[in-house]
Amino acid sequence: MLGGGLLAGTLAVVYGATGIGKTHLGLTFADRGRVAEGARGLVFDMNGRGDSQRHADYAARLFGWSLAPWTHTVTPMADPYPPPGGMDAHYSNAFPWVGRTRDFQAETRDGFEFDWNWKAAYNHALYTVRPFFYFHFAAGSRRVVVDGVEPMDSPADSIQFFLFDELYRKVIHRDAETLGMEICLPVWKHRQFIDSHCYDHRRITTLLLVTTEETRLEDLVARKVAAGDLGATANTIVVMGSERIGNRLARLLAVVKHRGSAMSDEIVEYRIGATGIELA
Repeated sequence: MLGGGLLAGTLAVVYGATGIGKTHLGLTFADRGRVAEGARGLVFDMNGRGDSQRHADYAARLFGWSLAPWTHTVTPMADPYPPPGGMDAHYSNAFPWVGRTRDFQAETRDGFEFDWNWKAAYNHALYTVRPFFYFHFAAGSRRVVVDGVEPMDSPADSIQFFLFDELYRKVIHRDAETLGMEICLPVWKHRQFIDSHCYDHRRITTLLLVTTEETRLEDLVARKVAAGDLGATANTIVVMGSERIGNRLARLLAVVKHRGSAMSDEIVEYRIGATGIELA
């Protein structure tokens, strides 16, 4: 459906209701990194209620992939390198916050700004998140799947959309040398590692999975891009929805936006089988 697939270094957004198969699609994309780049992709779960997406179960059943959680934290001046076996961890859920941005802000004389306690918790989470991405990118991973983004009437008010924007600009697409120098301190001590593990951040492809209230494909295709919606700047938009066909409910997939290469305008039916998503 995409001429040559997702373009390296771009952002693709998948919209669809809960249970429609977004997580299956995301895990398939991450696992395919083994063949395309020689390293599996990373799964970053923004769901604040634990692993309700069942990433580990699906990864094990579909691909024989033990999707272990990343727990390595690097505080300033600490030994930055992951412990033995640490690089086998391709999953993180270090951002547990959901809801409206205003819920994490305090009123000041000049308006609203983030609460100091929340900022402290966020900065502490970055000590885990930044090494998670940096060391895997340095080892060859070039794919990121971000899951667990919940429906929100106004995307501009979503703390998850704010956090993803920060993550995308300041970590995923940050220059490798700069990110390495921010994590590996003092820099003079780790300069050889930083210089020998530079990667091109412009080649990292990100797949963002967004849950919607709309379930029908027709409604998803007609869905307007609201203020703050990351689909406005994405290179590719895919929608996954259902429609009644006769006496059954069919799952359907369509590409509604794709820049840079050819794309099909057809709507494709798919099923979720023992091996994941299967096109009908």
